[in-house]
Amino acid sequence: MSDSSDILGAAVREVHGGRRAAWCIVLAARGSAPQVPGAMACVNEAGLLTGTVGGGAGEAEVVRRAQAMLSAPSRTTEEKHARASCSGAASGTAPDAACRVCGSLCVVDLTHDYASGEGPICGGHMDVAITVFSHEDQVEPLRVACDLLRTGHRAVLPVRVAADAGPVEYRVNLEPAPKLVIAGAGHVGRALAMIGPGLGFRVSVIDDRDAFANSELLPPPVEPIVGDIAESLRGWPVDASTYVVIVTRGHDHDQQALAAVLDSPAKYIGMIGSRRKIKVIFDNLRQAGASAEKLDRVHSPIGLPIKAVTPEELAVSIAGELISVRRTDHRKVVEGPVANVEGSAD
Repeated sequence: MSDSSDILGAAVREVHGGRRAAWCIVLAARGSAPQVPGAMACVNEAGLLTGTVGGGAGEAEVVRRAQAMLSAPSRTTEEKHARASCSGAASGTAPDAACRVCGSLCVVDLTHDYASGEGPICGGHMDVAITVFSHEDQVEPLRVACDLLRTGHRAVLPVRVAADAGPVEYRVNLEPAPKLVIAGAGHVGRALAMIGPGLGFRVSVIDDRDAFANSELLPPPVEPIVGDIAESLRGWPVDASTYVVIVTRGHDHDQQALAAVLDSPAKYIGMIGSRRKIKVIFDNLRQAGASAEKLDRVHSPIGLPIKAVTPEELAVSIAGELISVRRTDHRKVVEGPVANVEGSAD
């Protein structure tokens, strides 16, 4: 799964390469729509996507409309307005700094039941903003947002579209990709590392054995790190978007790794092990001064209770728990619309 910076970056690269690109984002969904507000994709001139706005016939309709706008011989009204309204770039000095992008509203009807079996039958509608970029100054808001996201900051993109009652504006709140730090490059750690990037995590794996933590076994985009596990974790820039999974090769390593991150602001801390092993480690940490409150936030036994046995099954179980935590109390991506904004999309 592509994260927001990958999608925005794809649009920026296309335009910097002298090509046009369309950024498509779901602003609202009604009924049984295949995606939620905030789902986005970049469509290039060849119709190739980075990201997704739902898949199936609904996404195909968005791509069709985006390609029609991209192939137009002259700039559309929306594109002209975007160029005029968004000439001022954000400074990039504050996490929420961004200037407006202006697009065309595409309402995708997902209620048809075509006899061919290929039509959308979800039963809902999606409002999708499609913004075509042709010039480097137009993609400056996207470039600034990319820089913020890739340095671990939030970014905000105001998006203006034309509506029946006049132009309305939405606020798109973008979060940096969550970081998954796996302590232990054994069978379970490696299996989880292979899943993580596809779920939108930026994955690092720490192990003190270079025979396990290497780019042959853990190829890009996974980052293998060789070093003392506990020491590496103590120096790691753990923040509120960091997920720590402890799956080392032994009791002592697990305990040292957990002690290294127990006081951190990590979004998630999980440790593998039997209930007896967990009790021993927790008792040891309590004796060393760890509070019950801090130990209570550790997910252990780790993962969802799906009766997993193999390393790959355990990795799926852990990944499911990571998704559950990530999607709980998740910040609203799209806010709005705000009616009667100044200016016009005409």
